[in-house]
Amino acid sequence: MALISISVKDKNGKVKALASGENQAILAFEGEYEDGDAIVLTTECTDAHYVIRIDDSLDESLVYLTKPEITYTIPFGEKKVSYNPKAFTGERHYLTIRTAAEHESGAYRNLAKNVMDQHGETGCFPHAFANVETRGEAVFAARNAIDGVLASESHGEWPYESWGINRQDDAELTLEFGRSIDFDTLVLYTRSDFPHDNWWIKATFTFSDGTTHVVDMEKSKEPHVFPVKRKNITWVKLSNLIKADDPSPFPALTQIEVYGKESQ
Repeated sequence: MALISISVKDKNGKVKALASGENQAILAFEGEYEDGDAIVLTTECTDAHYVIRIDDSLDESLVYLTKPEITYTIPFGEKKVSYNPKAFTGERHYLTIRTAAEHESGAYRNLAKNVMDQHGETGCFPHAFANVETRGEAVFAARNAIDGVLASESHGEWPYESWGINRQDDAELTLEFGRSIDFDTLVLYTRSDFPHDNWWIKATFTFSDGTTHVVDMEKSKEPHVFPVKRKNITWVKLSNLIKADDPSPFPALTQIEVYGKESQ
């Protein structure tokens, strides 16, 4: 049994609402969020899977927590435009956290998806980060590539957020899992806002075991599916992105998916 809690705190750390319980906490918060507010999740049991609903307009996240306290800063202003416009708005909010059932954490699934990913070392996995994000704008952040939103035929505000590389030839994105996983399929949804966008014809995956895998791609709005098998992997890096011979300088990544299971 794990004692877990979910709370809303203001910018000074004052608790505005709190719910706790054994293996599950359900918080119905009445009030409008204010700039500086944060959702704080706590657990007595780390290095474990949890199912979290950070907002009632967003999908649940099946995540792996490695810290006893996770702080999720509620986005405002420019940081908000990469989310559903309904998210974090209004005067009633429904938030939940529970320990994941074995059939959930042990299932074959997309191990890359994390709706509530943020910048920094949060202790919540999977987690995406990159060496460049176009102009530092939220709509081009690395986290957009694992948020589960697949719309790719435009760019900018939700639902067209993506990972933008600011025209850098050395751009790379790293996906951390926080523990070891096994997978057999990698999927890339490249942004397809043609003719605004360029596209990649080749890329390299590097894995935590030191191996690499080079893939070829083409101009398409369909997912690029690659049968690639690895075991006991803790991170995947996407790099060596080769653009097509096209006038546009703007290739981008809408989503990366990694299909597999927990390492045994």
